[in-house]
Amino acid sequence: MKYLIKNVNIVNEGEIFTNDVLIDGEIISKIDRTIDNDTNATEINGEGLLLMPGAIDDQVHFREPGLTHKGEIYTEAKAAVAGGVTSYMEQPNTNPPAITVEELEKKYSRAAQCSLANYSFLMGTTNSNYDELQKVDYSKVAGVKIFMGSSTGNMLVDDKKALENVFTNVNAIIVTHCEDDPMIKERQKQLIEEYGEDLPAYFHPIIRSEEACFKSSSFAVELAKKCNTRLHVFHISTAKELALFTNKIPLKQKRITSEVCIHHLWFNDDDYKTKGNFIKWNPSVKTEYDRAKLFEAMLDGTIDVVATDHAPHTFEEKSQPYLKAPSGGPLVQHGIQAMLDFYDQKKISLEKIVEKMSHNVADLFNIENRGYIREGYYADMVLVDLKKPQTVSKENILYKCGWSPFEGHTFKSSIAKTFVNGHLVFNNGKFDESKFGKRLLFNRPK
Repeated sequence: MKYLIKNVNIVNEGEIFTNDVLIDGEIISKIDRTIDNDTNATEINGEGLLLMPGAIDDQVHFREPGLTHKGEIYTEAKAAVAGGVTSYMEQPNTNPPAITVEELEKKYSRAAQCSLANYSFLMGTTNSNYDELQKVDYSKVAGVKIFMGSSTGNMLVDDKKALENVFTNVNAIIVTHCEDDPMIKERQKQLIEEYGEDLPAYFHPIIRSEEACFKSSSFAVELAKKCNTRLHVFHISTAKELALFTNKIPLKQKRITSEVCIHHLWFNDDDYKTKGNFIKWNPSVKTEYDRAKLFEAMLDGTIDVVATDHAPHTFEEKSQPYLKAPSGGPLVQHGIQAMLDFYDQKKISLEKIVEKMSHNVADLFNIENRGYIREGYYADMVLVDLKKPQTVSKENILYKCGWSPFEGHTFKSSIAKTFVNGHLVFNNGKFDESKFGKRLLFNRPK
């Protein structure tokens, strides 16, 4: 297929400009002020719309295998493309976990059969799977995920010798979830002794505290500096942690980078009163001061990327008492719209949204030919209508779990069309599922 998008406002590489864009097969073949349609391309009138690179979400949990009552690669990737996310990096804490090359490759095989978006799956770690980490071809895998906080099954890595071995000797981007597990357990035990087990959700940031985050993330950063590790710290949630990162050098020169998630930019601890467990994430949503400082750090380059940490659970699971309800929530369908609401509030530019959700993710992970609107790159792009509001409701939520923390909220803009590898997979609410996404590749030594 060929598509010619006419007179569209392109947001790319720090600029907004009006051009035509020709898609030929999987590739952006031409970008110019005027492109004549002499190749029988399907024309799309882009007047009044924005054309942005598709978002690359570097942290999602799609729950397959083993937890498919919550979500599946097919359902969650479908929600992703409806939200303008054209590529994702899925985490290893499934059942069984992706802690061997065999289990990791099973996930890639499954995605090739059903994922409407492009995909990568991170390799998981334990205290004892170092030999498996050495077998991975990291030109075909985004990186290695280490849970330095409580996690599913055997994936909490708390052996300092094992950590140092991975940080020193695994030639990959090391991605971490940083919370100090012993500190969290001790604080929870104290609160149960004082208040009983029927704790309300607003105790979550008290249990999963600033101190627990900083102790773990500062240890990870210290270890990375010692071992010269290429470290990326997921979901920074506190103002205190920002001192660990820098905006003094360009992204491509950084050895230590960080991410902030939509929920930590949007919610604060006052929202537990109305949202309860439905904004229960790990790390926890914290104070308004933390939220505001995270936003500033995202804008000034201290924090490098914005992601969703999409992690669905069923409504029934989240409706349990606080201590029994699992942490995590679905976000991948609404991340771009949330950031565009911030744009509408004049808190961020369109160029900065694209930088944080597309360009920087591609650069940080060295993704081949994606993340930008450039001739010769894959045509992973999203058309956005800034003047078409959309209210989140049961009828338009695509997550398998069927709920969203944004339910009832009216976003100021909507996603009109999403192209994945030149394929118009989402078109004003309708899907063309005749083609699936591709495995992401990375410009790294094999």
